[in-house]
Amino acid sequence: MRRRSKKKNLILAVVLLVGGLYLISHSDILIAGIRSDKPIPNELSWQADRLVSKVSWVEQGDYLPLNVSYQLLAGAPSTQQRYLSIGLSSVKRTKGSYLTHTLKSLFSQSSPEERSSMVVVVLLADFDVSWRVNTVREIKTAFASELEQGQLVVIHVPQEWYPPVRGIKRNYNDAPNRVSFRSKQNLDYSFLIHYSAGLGQYYLQLEDDVLSAKSFLTSIKRHIEKQEAKKTTWAMLEFSALGYIGKLYKSADLPLLARFLFLFYQEMPCDWLMTHFRQLLTQKESVLLKPSLFQHMGTFSSFQGTYNKLKDRDFEEGVYTNPPAEVYSDMSTYQKNFPQLAWNAGEGFFWGRSPETGNYLTVVFRDPTVVTGIYVETGSGGKDLLESAQVEIGHTVINTESKKTCKEFQSVGSLKNGRFEIEELDKTYGSVSSCLRIQVTAGQKDWVIITKVRIKTKPTTPPHNGKL
Repeated sequence: MRRRSKKKNLILAVVLLVGGLYLISHSDILIAGIRSDKPIPNELSWQADRLVSKVSWVEQGDYLPLNVSYQLLAGAPSTQQRYLSIGLSSVKRTKGSYLTHTLKSLFSQSSPEERSSMVVVVLLADFDVSWRVNTVREIKTAFASELEQGQLVVIHVPQEWYPPVRGIKRNYNDAPNRVSFRSKQNLDYSFLIHYSAGLGQYYLQLEDDVLSAKSFLTSIKRHIEKQEAKKTTWAMLEFSALGYIGKLYKSADLPLLARFLFLFYQEMPCDWLMTHFRQLLTQKESVLLKPSLFQHMGTFSSFQGTYNKLKDRDFEEGVYTNPPAEVYSDMSTYQKNFPQLAWNAGEGFFWGRSPETGNYLTVVFRDPTVVTGIYVETGSGGKDLLESAQVEIGHTVINTESKKTCKEFQSVGSLKNGRFEIEELDKTYGSVSSCLRIQVTAGQKDWVIITKVRIKTKPTTPPHNGKL
């Protein structure tokens, strides 16, 4: 009997040993939390270490620990801190995907010097393994260079690190599925921000369905320098008016922000929480900078694929293209909001007192120009709109005692609700123009703000001189 018992124990030990060796050899699958008969790529099994910044008192003493483990799916961040880290979270959408388009916009709109000063962190926050595998494969194919140079990092947080997102409190009478979605999103952002805290001097929060303006990093750097020169307290700068898009933070504040979003994840949407966080850090008013550097491009929301048509009207994607010009107006100017500011790039605008019939704002081009499109925007927050005016193009510049203008003008349309837009103007008015004029056609008691006057142009054809 003893011999049989020893024989059974020996067989059992051998089985356990073989089983243990099998589990060790397939530990990459277990680490990724995957139960599948299909082979799973190794990119889902790498463990990621955070680059911890000791600027924050929270990190210095390991106070308020935020327990979370990251998986590195693609890329590897540099151990040297860069100027800007950019974070965006992505989940599987029922209708289409915008992630690769967003990443292409970020990198294509940046110069090589700008790309070397930033790192983009993508959190794949969906628990669908096959979606993550396919998404990582697409990213590796499209952004091999950025991954290799440490400009792009893709991470994931396993589901076991998330607190409950179902069956939780319902504030604002939101439906249970809506509460779960926004609560999960708060946790996604918390983990993303926590990971990104040491990667850059500043942190920019984006979503996975945005377009970027040309040289957005250089614009951000310029605005930060201006803000720092004011010697005033700031916690968040906004480069888009929409949602949680284009919000910039100092990296020293990120450990607190990550914990703030985590602690109050059930209470309200992230864009409401960010306002409370900014106020707690003693920045009373928002600092919204224009023109916007990021535009929402998604048609369908990540929440149940619902239709989403939000657009930022202050977004300007390309390099500013208005040609050199002088701007004149006979409307009384309020303070230093001069007519030229409506034409120039930046946050400025023209602000005039109550206009009368016949008042104008005239743009005189330095060189004759073929105008293909015109966009005029007036008012601010629904107030100070220019209610009645027509837009004209002019020819043959003439000089008067105090200004330049054009000898003759022709109307191309009228403002509606304070705005005007026309495309393919050259097909109807093919010749070159020397002026653009906005002329008031009915007086109003309200003051008027002309926010921006933008034109599109095409090269003029040089005269033929008979030489080949």
